[in-house]
Amino acid sequence: MSGSEAPGGAPAPSPASSGPTPRMRWLRLAALILLLVVAVVTVVRVVSVTGPPSRDQLRERAGLTGKQELLIGVKDDQPGVSQLLENGAFVGFDIEIAYMIAEDLGFDAPRVRFLPIESEDRARRQAPTPDGRFVTVDLVIASYSITDDRRRQGVVFSAPYLQTEQSVVTRADSKLAPTTFADLAGRKVCTLATSTAERNLAAAGAQAHGRNRISQCIQELYDGTIDAVTTDAAVLAGFVAPPLAEQAPPVRKLKNPTPLRHFDIGADGDELWGVNTGPNPAMRDLVNLSLEEARNGRNGKRWRTAFDRYFGYSQKYNDQQQVAVDQQPPPGPADKVEVRQWPWERFAWRHPNQPRPGLSAAAVRVRARRSSGC
Repeated sequence: MSGSEAPGGAPAPSPASSGPTPRMRWLRLAALILLLVVAVVTVVRVVSVTGPPSRDQLRERAGLTGKQELLIGVKDDQPGVSQLLENGAFVGFDIEIAYMIAEDLGFDAPRVRFLPIESEDRARRQAPTPDGRFVTVDLVIASYSITDDRRRQGVVFSAPYLQTEQSVVTRADSKLAPTTFADLAGRKVCTLATSTAERNLAAAGAQAHGRNRISQCIQELYDGTIDAVTTDAAVLAGFVAPPLAEQAPPVRKLKNPTPLRHFDIGADGDELWGVNTGPNPAMRDLVNLSLEEARNGRNGKRWRTAFDRYFGYSQKYNDQQQVAVDQQPPPGPADKVEVRQWPWERFAWRHPNQPRPGLSAAAVRVRARRSSGC
């Protein structure tokens, strides 16, 4: 048998016919990789064009790309909600919610600027600066109740971030103990001028008058010129409870304070507070994404920490009236937001969630049928 024959007389296979060469295998692998790259690029482009926007795209559409400062209109005279101190700092539940949202929008605390805003200016998002100019703020987070009337007037609200209800406070030495609006008939009652509480009081036969600031109503109650004050329970509770250490003294000190009593008047419907995000849909979606993350995401403790610190504290001194519901309200159908997030972004993207100067790490972190509209 020759060396070129296999046993049995069959020719032996040559080395060239035993399979693909290394070069051919590399060519096939390169072709496969190229096909995969083309497929991935095609899918990414299709999804980018036809799918939901990414967070970066929303930020660009909202005009936040390259923006150095976020302006937020807030109240400055509501203890526990939003109060301006003598050192220029703002504290309260709304302030914590504002920081939370701002951080999720890409603005850490030094780049957030709070401007006091009056109730009548919340719809227009107009707030005065220290030099007397009025500017349009990016967001209004100012104990602003979501109502159909306000929406019809053009206010664009986020999903709700707090649920409370209307209530009444009187002086502790008063014999008045209202349990319904009817008990206020013939009484002098103060409320915010832009709320529908004025109409509710008038319908009950009360002598209603409105003020631009709830602190003005409280001062009149201290002075004995009125019988009661009515607005949202979460706002009134801060005047009933003694101030937290960081809440006192406020810039606008009330004179001759006297103990107050808080009453549940069984008002029909709930007050749902929302953020006035302005007319830009992308800004509204970004705020709703932040609230959704606080409700169901990995940063859910942020809302709870703010609630416990301010409303959990004041509830101890408002035992006859629930200050607010201790769960973040669910969003409405129109508040749901779809956002594009690739698998690798789920690990890379996170909230900045940076502590604020002067606060501890812990501190950092049913639609209404009828509404009084704080």
